[in-house]
Order: sequence, then structure tokens, then C-alpha cells
Amino acid sequence: MATLLLQLLGLGVALAAAALILVSIVAFITATKMPPCYQHEEEKFFLNAKGQKEALPSIWDSPTKQLSVVVPSYNEEKRLPVMMDEALNYLEKRQKHDCTFTYEVIVVDDGSEDQTSKVALKYCQKYGSDKVRVITLVRNRGKGGAVRMGVFSSRGEKILMADADGATKFPDVEKLEKGLSDLQPWPEQMAIACGSRAHLEKESIAQRSYFRTFLMYGFHFLVWFLCVKGIRDTQCGFKLLTREAAARTFSSLHIERWAFDVELLYIAQCLQIPIAEVAVNWTEIEGSKLVPFWSWLQMGKDLLFIRLRYLTGAWRLKQTRKASWLLAGLDCIFIPHAISLEIKIFNKASMGLFSV
Repeated sequence: MATLLLQLLGLGVALAAAALILVSIVAFITATKMPPCYQHEEEKFFLNAKGQKEALPSIWDSPTKQLSVVVPSYNEEKRLPVMMDEALNYLEKRQKHDCTFTYEVIVVDDGSEDQTSKVALKYCQKYGSDKVRVITLVRNRGKGGAVRMGVFSSRGEKILMADADGATKFPDVEKLEKGLSDLQPWPEQMAIACGSRAHLEKESIAQRSYFRTFLMYGFHFLVWFLCVKGIRDTQCGFKLLTREAAARTFSSLHIERWAFDVELLYIAQCLQIPIAEVAVNWTEIEGSKLVPFWSWLQMGKDLLFIRLRYLTGAWRLKQTRKASWLLAGLDCIFIPHAISLEIKIFNKASMGLFSV
């Protein structure tokens, strides 16, 4: 009997090892390079308050604002106004009390099928395009892709990710700023402060079904086991990054859907960027795009593949070097890259290949 059990145990271990090897091979073969930050012609500009096109700036330019707020939005015509009213009221009051404080809010319409862009443009007309800008993506890229587009077009010394549903109280940005400050001195001017709802976990469990609670704990375990250590809440959409940290992490980002936060923090920990987790006020808002079972299943797969693809070398992480996002005068695509990769710029006029 004992021999049989040992044989079954050995068989189970062998099958598990074979499955892991098979999944690793699949992860390696199906791994794509960093998704090119391709811009359709319409995405290279934003409309100013007068309805005129202006070229978007680049993350690699010197900052001209203290704070950039990037708001990814997909079909958010109903929830966006509440968030924008709260955010802009806070930012305007702060600017009145401190005339040196400057900001911008960048709403990234992620290929919405409703009137999200029109709603956001009303705020551009009210506050001016120096303070509110709307980037309308031609197709849906996913939350991570939308945030990345906004980050790459920002002008702030610090860049805040904020969800369009307004679930986090916007004045809590001051808590994140303090969290960043407490991390100083910042290595190479890089630091990240993550808003966290971990302190609300007991309350949320009391309001959720056993199944959703099981999914939540399972997801947290996978995040800890596979990718990110020491951060209890990776998914809160309220994160503050220094400009250099945003440029370095988002330039290496592969995941464009829900699990992009996890890869972002995984990259940050690999680059030894200090991270602060800061408790924020948070309220669940109706209308979430997250479908509990299927979205969590997709995120679970993404977590496993993140780990395996970096482990097998399909994805590599090295320090990036500064370069212009889109070079004037060339019909080109800029691919955010690791230092082991080159920026490939194709000039259609000469069909020449240049490396910078």
C-alpha cells in the first residue's frame, strides 16, 4: 500500500512537472514583444478648447507641470463627470492656495462606443486645453494600453493614475505624495506610491459572496507567489509615479489589460524602484467593467505567463535609455524598449533603417 502511494505521488509530481514545462513552452512560444506604441494619425493630436488640433507632447520631454492625472475611460459617459468634478474642484482650489502648483488632467478614451470623449471635451472647453486634454483612441487597447498612451503624452513631474469611476477620493493624492516623499532619496529620481484598499478587506468580505471572496484570496496568493512581494493591493487604480519611474516602467510594459498593474509593479521591483503602499478612502461604484469569474481567470493566466515569460527570457528587463517617442519628420513607429533592443525607425521615403 505504501509503495503504491509513493508511486502515485511520484506520478503526480512527474505530471505536474510535465505540465509546468508544457505551459512554460507555450508561454515562451506565444510571448509577444512589447506591444508597439503605434499611433493612428488621429491619436497624434488632441483638440484644444477651440476645436483645433495640437500635437501631443512626449514623456521624454522635460516636465512643464507638477502633476499629470491620467484617467483611462471606456464607456464612462455616466460615471466620468462625477470623478472629473471632484478632481478639478480639488485641483483648482489647490492652485488658488498655491500659485506655483500646476497640473493637467488627461482623459484617455479607450475606443468607447458612447459619448465619453464629448463629455470629457466639455471640461476641456471649460478649463482650457492646458489643464484638460482628451486623447481619443481609434480602437480599444485595454486599461493598461490606455494608461500607457496617457503617460507617454504627459507633462508632469509626477504622474497619477486615477480611475474614471471616482471610487477613490481624489484629495487622497496628498497621501500618495507624502508616501513618495517618505521614500526619499529616490534612486535615479524613481519612486512609486500605490493607493491601497487592504485596510478595507474585512468590510468588503462581509459584503461579498463566498465565491468572490475565494477568487479574491486566490488572486492575492497568485500575485504574491508569482510576481509581487510586499504589496497587499496591486489593483487599486490610484497610483502616483515620479516621471522617471513612469517612463522606465511603462516603456517595458507588455500587458495591456487588467493585470497590467501587476506587471508594472513587478518591473518596478526588478528595477529596485522603491514602492510605498498607502491606505486611501475607497467606495465601490456600480458599473464596473470587471466580470468577476472570467476577468479573474484571465488575470490568473496573465500572472502565470508574466512570471514564466520573464523566467524563460521570452521577456527581458533591462534599464531603458531616453529617446524621443515620435521623431518629427519621419513616418515611424516607436517601440518602447529595453536597452538590449534598438529603436527601429523606418523612413518610408528612403526605406533606410536607423538606430538611435
